[in-house]
Amino acid sequence: MIKLNNIVKNYRVGEIEIPVLRGLSLQLEQGEMVAIMGPSGCGKSTMMNILGCLDTPTSGAYYLDDVEIGKLSDSELAELRNKKIGFVFQSFNLLPRTSAIANVELPMLYGNGLNRKQRAREALDKVGISQRAQHKPNQLSGGEQQRVAIARALVNNPKIIMADEPTGNLDSKSSLEIMEILKRLNREDGITIIMVTHEHDIALHTQRIITMRDGEIVGEQTLSKPARTGKEGKT
Repeated sequence: MIKLNNIVKNYRVGEIEIPVLRGLSLQLEQGEMVAIMGPSGCGKSTMMNILGCLDTPTSGAYYLDDVEIGKLSDSELAELRNKKIGFVFQSFNLLPRTSAIANVELPMLYGNGLNRKQRAREALDKVGISQRAQHKPNQLSGGEQQRVAIARALVNNPKIIMADEPTGNLDSKSSLEIMEILKRLNREDGITIIMVTHEHDIALHTQRIITMRDGEIVGEQTLSKPARTGKEGKT
């Protein structure tokens, strides 16, 4: 499903070119649940941005469903992100003055907006928080806000969820609840989960741990095989 071939990413600061990713190669199958770990500054977030089609490599090739991402236009990239990828962040990124259900509706403003309320409510129900649909973020706990953020990521039926430190701002109980939701989405709906985390106990909930250091992959640990649900994901 995902293939990175010799990905290099450099940033230029004045006359200095700073290498961030140094020839990464990686393959991920549909239905995997993968954790990316490593110290701060190792390139985890840069790799996630490239995987999420938010950034482009300096050199190398990225294939998603056999399509070379580097050959797509900006509008094609935006359409691909909206249809195939859902994003979940450590800081939730919810609009503070907007209800939970309205936050979940946001991705549908840029694509197929049919039955927005119904689809948003179904997504909230899937993460167990439909009863709080009319509450604003400041009326919700951290765990509840992250459930809303996951519902927002789900609303366009993505094939992939990119989760950047999804439990980083949560207590232990809420962290476990969020991981159970992500595991269920992976197991029952066949959604590929790619997660950055600093927490090894959280990474152990996934099927494979990829360790990075200094812009390179330095280790991989397979914990279990991807769940086979018979579902190939939705486009």
